[in-house]
Amino acid sequence: MNNRTMTKLEFDKIKAMLLSYTVSGPGKALAERHEPSAQAGQVSAWLTETAEAVRLLATGASVPISAMEGMEAFMALLGKGKIYSELELGNLAVWLTSVAQMKRYMASKQMTAPTISSYADSMHDCPELLQELDRCIRHGVLTDQASPELGDIRRHLAAAEDRIERKLNQLLGKYKSALQDPLVSKRNGHFVLPVKRELRKQVPGTVWDESASGQTLFVEPVDVADLQVEWQMWKSEEERERTAILSQLSDLAEEQGYKLKWNVEAMASFDFIFARGKLGRTYNGIAAAIAEKPYVRLVGARHPLLGEKAVPLTVEIGGDWRQLIITGPNTGGKTVALKTIGLFALMTQSGLLIPAQPGTELGLFQSIQADVGDGQSIEQSLSTFSAHMDCLSEMLRSANARSLILLDELAAGTDPGEGIALAIAVLEELLQRGSLVAATTHFNEIKRFAARTKGCTNARMAFDAETLKPIYQLEVGEAGDSYALAIARRFGLPEKVVQRAEERLKATARAAASAAAGDSTEAEDEFALEGKEWKLAPERENKVKRPKAQSNEEPQEGAKKPFEVGDCVWIYPLKRTGIVYQPANERGDVIVQVQKTKMTFNRKRLSLYIPSKQLYPEGEYDMDIVFESKENRKVRHQMKRKYVPGLAIVTPSEEQEG
Repeated sequence: MNNRTMTKLEFDKIKAMLLSYTVSGPGKALAERHEPSAQAGQVSAWLTETAEAVRLLATGASVPISAMEGMEAFMALLGKGKIYSELELGNLAVWLTSVAQMKRYMASKQMTAPTISSYADSMHDCPELLQELDRCIRHGVLTDQASPELGDIRRHLAAAEDRIERKLNQLLGKYKSALQDPLVSKRNGHFVLPVKRELRKQVPGTVWDESASGQTLFVEPVDVADLQVEWQMWKSEEERERTAILSQLSDLAEEQGYKLKWNVEAMASFDFIFARGKLGRTYNGIAAAIAEKPYVRLVGARHPLLGEKAVPLTVEIGGDWRQLIITGPNTGGKTVALKTIGLFALMTQSGLLIPAQPGTELGLFQSIQADVGDGQSIEQSLSTFSAHMDCLSEMLRSANARSLILLDELAAGTDPGEGIALAIAVLEELLQRGSLVAATTHFNEIKRFAARTKGCTNARMAFDAETLKPIYQLEVGEAGDSYALAIARRFGLPEKVVQRAEERLKATARAAASAAAGDSTEAEDEFALEGKEWKLAPERENKVKRPKAQSNEEPQEGAKKPFEVGDCVWIYPLKRTGIVYQPANERGDVIVQVQKTKMTFNRKRLSLYIPSKQLYPEGEYDMDIVFESKENRKVRHQMKRKYVPGLAIVTPSEEQEG
């Protein structure tokens, strides 16, 4: 999978959470190397393991997973002839004890977790090695029972020490006046007395150390020199025997090397499996059903990084449609919806549980790619648009029928006209390749593309138009509005600026309707500049109404209100707009004016684009301006003033749909 995509979808944060639940170094290393898989058998096996781990954790019993302290270094040197220390061999004994505990624990859980309990059958608790280690080492020290020779040597050593201490205690009185303190200590393995520097000559013997101030010398009196030699001899014998015993124990461990390495791998696997289970329990996750085809169906999906704030998401891609175009206002949850779709696919293909409801089903993808965020980079000199193009180029190099493509803010970062054209071309190419696509946009042209293209559909993030607050719920089947001006007003943008934007929006809608009807007035004439303030040109001021949300779906028979005269409609066969000249007759035929031509279409081939009530002031607008030519309007005006011989109004014939 693409590392950049996994970072954008915040899979790295999920992985960091997973790592925090491991208890051993080898288990953590296994989790760090773990990558999503597109193989159904592998993913199903991982999900089975994770689900069984959750069941075992739910019983409340403590799972005896070993932290394997010191085992990484131990295993790295195994087979190289090293003589291990008492501490290293003691850690080995502790670990083998935990292996035996894990085998017993898993043997008792065969009914609850049949799959992972069977893994413990292959572990080796090495009872002979463990018994020998327990006999020879205790609390990191060789015991006297490690060998008969060691026990005998230590008895002689203890006797020699006792004779030295008794002799020195006698000398404390003899040299009392020359001593700094009346006590016996050890320096460099020798028993010594603390002698004042200036009285050094009163205590004959060997100086082995001095104090930090230099005022005290630590002297081994000559009176105990012979006893010290005897003690040193037994000490050397003890060290020789210790080395021999540790060598024998190390050889025993070497003989079990293969079994020990297998145990480390098995325990690391248990650590990783139960870490996945612990992660899944934190958000009450479930194992998604695996679909045979590339498919996404999330039911009540909650983004795991949002916690209690997450609003459940229900979405489907790959059934009746392969492309889902998500619209709605900023901060409405569109990007979170994209991230949830992509993140859940990555988590499922990694064998992780996901916080969703039963009925959730996911297919497996060879590639999951996301373009989320603007991607600007000063270091790489990438603008927002350049970053989008870089991502799209990479996607199109590998996209196929088993790809999941997530595109945030289509057509953003460049000229809207060119950006929209490029975005639609990309969507068409991905649709042809069969890739599953979820994309967000604010552009009506892309919404219309989704509405009229087979294999695509619109969806919107629900939004409370009265409170101007997002509801964060995805509603599939309809396109949503951006509510940019209303949100701008709510956040304190100057009212004068917002009103000016509203006027421009009205003028743009009116210009679109006029263009559809063949009105020659240019959009640039909609506004006039007076002083420092923009305002509507007087001759256009009463002709503009603000459009409401546009319908983007092809109408179903009987499901829509009848078209009215003056409605701006989308004509599917022509892929353009027109103005209703006559509403539907009993056969459902509607006469629509396109440019200066009146054409007939069945109402099934039309959808409402902008209602007439939003285009023309009710009761104030002369529809002849829309439907009649300038010549006919002049003739009609003359006929109202007086009778003119030979004047006649010519109505062009209606053309049937071709």
